[in-house]
Amino acid sequence: MTDLENTEGVRLQKVLANAGVASRRVAEQLIVEGRVRVNGTVVTELGSRIDPENDLVDVDGTAVQLDQSKRYVMLNKPTGVVSSMKDDRGRPDLRRFTKDWEERLYNVGRLDAETSGLLVLTNDGELAHVLAHPSFGVTKVYIAKVEGRVTPQTIQKLTRGIELEDGHIAADKARLLSTSAGSAAGESEAGESESLVELTLHSGRNRIVRRMMAEVGHPVVELVRRQFGPLHLGTLPAGRARELTKVERGALLTLARRATSSSADDAPDTRDSDPTARGDVPSSRGEQEK
Repeated sequence: MTDLENTEGVRLQKVLANAGVASRRVAEQLIVEGRVRVNGTVVTELGSRIDPENDLVDVDGTAVQLDQSKRYVMLNKPTGVVSSMKDDRGRPDLRRFTKDWEERLYNVGRLDAETSGLLVLTNDGELAHVLAHPSFGVTKVYIAKVEGRVTPQTIQKLTRGIELEDGHIAADKARLLSTSAGSAAGESEAGESESLVELTLHSGRNRIVRRMMAEVGHPVVELVRRQFGPLHLGTLPAGRARELTKVERGALLTLARRATSSSADDAPDTRDSDPTARGDVPSSRGEQEK
């Protein structure tokens, strides 16, 4: 905790209340019970003051965002929309989904135009870097409808790893959800079999899901990202955006802080400057279109 005089800083219980954690009275109880940490140290004194701009606070191990200017939005990106705030080719972009927020929001990573699903929009450049850069190991879960009948042997091949033109790649997890054949419901227009496959990856290579499935002989017909780190798309309709809940925001910030802490010594930093100041997407080059 920042070394401040008694009259400096802001009382911890007020900071927690302002952050929406709880009422000031309940926040005081959390402090007394030893459930609040500042910069990793448990604080139980009600008179404790902190610097909200520099100190890190968590409650019951879940990070608290003290900067109220930060926004975290979940979008269910529909197909046909490019992952850019301004497309130089005039294609539909993400600007239409950010009109409800005064802050300038940017997408974390990318989904290609024909891939739908969970995309995070934020003005928090530090968080965006952690989420987007593959060195931090944040996983994403995709559901792919693919051509043909996928076998257990193919699933094993995806998790063992395959060779692509840009190197070896293996899914963190893979499982077959369903297969349709003949006149069964869900067959393709050509009457061929189709399968639903769930892939979990932390790789950020360009169009990696589509390339992996094509390499094992099952080209992708439809692709949706259902999960990004601790965030789940749930029932959010395509083309709709919403702010993260307090629980989701806490889970995301906790993941980012832990990843930063564990990777501080060996994670490469590819940022040249604050991405929000550049007016560009605050995502590493390692996180490409899927």
